[in-house]
Amino acid sequence: MRLLVINPNSTASMTEKIGAAARAAAGPGTEIQAVNPPQGPVSIEGYYDEALSVPGLLRIIQTAAGFDAVIIACFDDTGLDAARCLTDRPVIGIGEAAYHFASMISNKFSVVTTLGRSVPALEHNLHRYGLSARCARVRASEVAVLELEHPGSDASTRISAEIGRAVAEDRAEAIVLGCAGMADLAGRLEAEHGLPVLDGVSCAVRLAEAMVGLGLRTSRRGGYAPVPAVKLRASA
Repeated sequence: MRLLVINPNSTASMTEKIGAAARAAAGPGTEIQAVNPPQGPVSIEGYYDEALSVPGLLRIIQTAAGFDAVIIACFDDTGLDAARCLTDRPVIGIGEAAYHFASMISNKFSVVTTLGRSVPALEHNLHRYGLSARCARVRASEVAVLELEHPGSDASTRISAEIGRAVAEDRAEAIVLGCAGMADLAGRLEAEHGLPVLDGVSCAVRLAEAMVGLGLRTSRRGGYAPVPAVKLRASA
């Protein structure tokens, strides 16, 4: 099984971290190819960055071959619906995967993300996925995405503090980490706080493996109908 894991931003060091988390979660026989566009925003923090990153994301899917499923490794689930129009393989956003997993292991969960400007996009996604009632709150740690790439940063300490507030104030029973760049923090934060802490990259990998194993494909009817060839040529 071959999974194409796309980091929609252009920061290669983050792609390497995401790829490592994906490989750690993958089962035997699953190959992970982690890639990012050569150009585009260096981080995705809100609606504007999302819009800029979509063309590069879609171009990767258009030109890739031999994959069994696609994982979009941005917690905003950037370009998810458009990507599903390009292939009948399963396309999974790490946000959507983590939300569904959290809803099955807790009565209510909180999301701890990066900056405040990212909160409305995540709240919108929870609503459209039908899971807003299960989420106690989407919280901003006010940690910029690229701070997660700096070894000397206190980002993990600030994220941990926000988790503590979610447990005390939201009565959260599980925490979803709202950024792919937080993938390497989940295990330590779970041990520190004594409740499930979910990383969307790991959740998406396991979900992709299950969907491929079941032979599931993205519907070609309605909204996810294939894009006409003339439009694909025009955008190439």
